[in-house]
Amino acid sequence: MSALIDPKDLAHEEELVWLENTEDLDYVRQTLDRVSSRRRQPPYHRDGRLVGYATLTRDAKPSRASGTWLRRVFWLAPHDRDQDPDGLYATGAPSEAVDPRTLKPTIKGYKTERSEGGPASDAMREMGIELPKV
Repeated sequence: MSALIDPKDLAHEEELVWLENTEDLDYVRQTLDRVSSRRRQPPYHRDGRLVGYATLTRDAKPSRASGTWLRRVFWLAPHDRDQDPDGLYATGAPSEAVDPRTLKPTIKGYKTERSEGGPASDAMREMGIELPKV
């Protein structure tokens, strides 16, 4: 779940690489995966599609036990709102979902009214994050 991501696990993020334009996505799912490199596109083994991923700095240390790095991946399932607007997530969002406009390297992001299926909030606009109307 997105809420369970510990900010210290994101401390060595350098960049977020987007494989798709996220402008029209109300949310993306984010998870931490163990992968074999700091920078290459990670393998994707879920149903759905990989939307983006984080790269890590050179000083990021791999796990001593496995030799792998913990990195964020951003993805969407086939039944998510972008593919099925009237389906399960017509309103609400999965527990690991966040608004992609709130994501930055080392910042885990959060849900917004838009990611939950509602309009962009005044609070988001006050933060300088202008979101298109739903």
